[in-house]
Amino acid sequence: MKVTLITWLTPQLIRCIISSLSVTIRWKFIGNQYDSESDDQHIFAFWHCRLLMMGTGLKGCNGYTLISSHRDGGFIADTLALQGFKTIRGSSTHGGARALIRMIQKSKSESCDFGMTPDGPKGPRSVVKPGIIMLAKKTGVKIYPVMWATSGYWQITSSWDHFYIPKPFSRGVFVFGDALFIAEDELVEDARIRIQSAMDAVQESADRHFCAY
Repeated sequence: MKVTLITWLTPQLIRCIISSLSVTIRWKFIGNQYDSESDDQHIFAFWHCRLLMMGTGLKGCNGYTLISSHRDGGFIADTLALQGFKTIRGSSTHGGARALIRMIQKSKSESCDFGMTPDGPKGPRSVVKPGIIMLAKKTGVKIYPVMWATSGYWQITSSWDHFYIPKPFSRGVFVFGDALFIAEDELVEDARIRIQSAMDAVQESADRHFCAY
C-alpha cells in the first residue's frame, strides 16, 4: 500500500512543482518554436539535465518521449503522462533495441514527434550516443536540438548529469536549433559529430543568453 501511494503521489508532486515553477518564469523563445499545428515530424533532442522544463517548451506536443525502464524512469514517465505526453520505455542499457523498433513503428503509423535525451539515461553527461542517430536514419525524421536555461537555477552536482532546476521568478529562454537530417548511408560517427556540435551550440546559446544582463 505504501509503495503504491508513493508511486501515485510522486509524479503528482513533480508535476505540481514543474507547473508552479514554470508560471513564475518569464520565458522567451529563440529559433523556430514548436508549432503543434504543423504536420512536420520532429525528433527533439535535449540533454538529460534539462529535462525538467521541456514540457513548457514543447507544450501541445502529443508525441512520444523515450524514458529509461528503471524505477526513477517510471516516475518521470508518469509525470510526463500527467502533462499530456506519451512515453516509450527503454535505454541503451536495457530494452533499447525493442524501444527503437517501437519508435520506428509509431513514426510510420502515427506520423508522431519524439523527444530524446541523447546522453541518457546514465551518461556520459552531454555526450551524444548512437540511439538518436539510429532513429533518425530509420525514420527519415529530422533532429531538432532544443535547450532551455534560466537566469537563476540550482544544479545538483551530485547527480551524473548535474541536473538543472530553475529558480522561481527568474528569466528563462528556450533555444531551438536548426533541423538536422541524417541520411541512411551517413557514417554513424560523422552524424554523431554533427549532432554533438549542434547540441553544444544550442546549450551555449541558452546558457550565455543572460550574460549580458
